[in-house]
Amino acid sequence: MTASAQLCLLAYLTLTLGLTLGLGPNKNMGFTFLLPAGSTECFYHRTAMNDSMEVEYQVIAGSGLDVGFILLSPTGHRLVSDFRRSDGIHMVDPTVDGDYRLCFDNSFSKMSEKMVFFEVVINNQNSKNGGQDDWLETVTSDSMVDYKMEDIRARMDSVHRHLEKSHQVQAMLRAFEARDRYLLEDNLWRVSFWSCVNLSVMLTVAVVQIYTLRRLFVNTKQVRT
Repeated sequence: MTASAQLCLLAYLTLTLGLTLGLGPNKNMGFTFLLPAGSTECFYHRTAMNDSMEVEYQVIAGSGLDVGFILLSPTGHRLVSDFRRSDGIHMVDPTVDGDYRLCFDNSFSKMSEKMVFFEVVINNQNSKNGGQDDWLETVTSDSMVDYKMEDIRARMDSVHRHLEKSHQVQAMLRAFEARDRYLLEDNLWRVSFWSCVNLSVMLTVAVVQIYTLRRLFVNTKQVRT
């Protein structure tokens, strides 16, 4: 199996990350894509004022397992600039209203394409507080004050945070698994190839030795009677 076929297979196996991470209430996004050799790919993500944004990326497959990464604010200011790194985690707090640009650079590699996984996590405090206040007002209006609403809300917030953290950890573990699988398959191909080469050389040497020894004991002189 060629390297391009392996990268396409890994992209197919990990594509579900991008379809599941972007469905949460906080507009989280996760995506796995192939970055061609000698090119740069940019993605945009919209945020609101005074949110917090966490960006995490990792190179899953490709020669060197490294890319360049640039994070630009909606005003065009460069917030993060990484050069030839295999992974990174960056936090923007607070954010401004607009589209942040995430660019992945593989221009330094002229032959090898890279598979990159990245995740954007938005913590929208305004929407959380707004929804909780509406729910609290609704319950209070129904005279259900005996349920200790503050305690229930604190527990729900804790459960929500733990679920989000578990989701992020599982996504990163899938990315690590995909990268390890690629490395194992690549190493297996190399070991198998050189094992076949060594076996061929050994068989060739054995045949040559047998032929040489037989030639030494063959009597080429003809006896005349």
